[in-house]
Amino acid sequence: MRRGVSVRAVFFLLLLPFSLWAESFFYAHEQGNKYRIISTVHESVYFDRVFSHRAEILNRISVEVLSASEDGTGAHRAAFQTAERAEGIQGGNIFQWSREYESEFERDKFGYLTIDGRYYMPVVRNVPVFPGRDLSEGDTWSAEGHEMHDFRDSFGIAEPYRIPFTANYTYLGLRERKEHEYPAFSVSYRIFFEPQAAAGRIWPVRILGASDQVVYWDTQLGQAAAYEESFRMIFELSDGRTVEYRGTAEAEIYEAEIMDKESIAGEIAGDISRLGIEDASVRVADEGVVISLEDIQFMPDSAVLMETEKDKIDKIAGILLRYPDRDILVGGHTALAGSAAGRLRLSRERAAAVAEYLLQRGVRSADRIVVRGYGAERPAADNRTPEGMRKNRRVEITLLEN
Repeated sequence: MRRGVSVRAVFFLLLLPFSLWAESFFYAHEQGNKYRIISTVHESVYFDRVFSHRAEILNRISVEVLSASEDGTGAHRAAFQTAERAEGIQGGNIFQWSREYESEFERDKFGYLTIDGRYYMPVVRNVPVFPGRDLSEGDTWSAEGHEMHDFRDSFGIAEPYRIPFTANYTYLGLRERKEHEYPAFSVSYRIFFEPQAAAGRIWPVRILGASDQVVYWDTQLGQAAAYEESFRMIFELSDGRTVEYRGTAEAEIYEAEIMDKESIAGEIAGDISRLGIEDASVRVADEGVVISLEDIQFMPDSAVLMETEKDKIDKIAGILLRYPDRDILVGGHTALAGSAAGRLRLSRERAAAVAEYLLQRGVRSADRIVVRGYGAERPAADNRTPEGMRKNRRVEITLLEN
């Protein structure tokens, strides 16, 4: 059972550019601005108060300001990708793709959101918000907020699930993070919620929680720099079980650089030709630049790379090292053979094998490679012919734009 609140750090989406006059905080929005947020969550999971496992969740969030009005309200579009790695699973060094979400919302200059109830993200809403007055070190303020969770997989609850709270803030003055000093404030809230029954397989009858955060702001850039959090959430369920999550989270925000996808694709196509890499091609896609390796060879019915394929991947690794600022998605694809579940598992495991090999070659750190298996859902050719099946047995490596 996956925890709907695992994506703790997606609340950092709210920490976009702000204006700081004296010691007053306000949000400001500029049309066309784009941001990338990377957060990592480390959590331990307990069932009926007995330890189950530890997991690490990687959240990649891209944000674009669609418009900005004179009253300080900004319209935003955001895409959320979550990936997870857990102890004791095959490919445990690699982040496995979990879910993708899209969201659109407006935020006013104080931080309050206007968002349609159908959206699951961001999880934590109306945090942080500002009081609209000058703040001195030690000053405090409070405001209502809520968490919105995806409990479809965990509990069979079809709609986004709302958990209210009151957040308490304290302005901390200057705080150090990674050898830099930033103006910072704390955000803390406690949850004790006994909700009504929800339509699902099971539902929470009591929710207990705590979150303690420190947010760091970059005054020169006029935007948030990072945040840190410790959290604990306990769900007492209608079937008598208890699920608990304890952990920490941190996040960084980066201004997104525009990717010249056509130019990069042209460079990589030239490298593929020059290096004589067979059964390889490159194309431009919405998410970035995709290198496709067709008919990549593994040991029969396994995810063990054939030795003959490693030279090809070594050459691809050399190409990827030329673009160190771009994160990587490794996607596995199969031909239409066997069961859908088997195809999905095999494609995921083979993508993970390629990602592990790239990791060993130092192409990226583990938190900058995500693996996803597609099974036979995205054929590149006709599965009714041997040549088409050969093309469909492929691994695709995407240099991500954002």
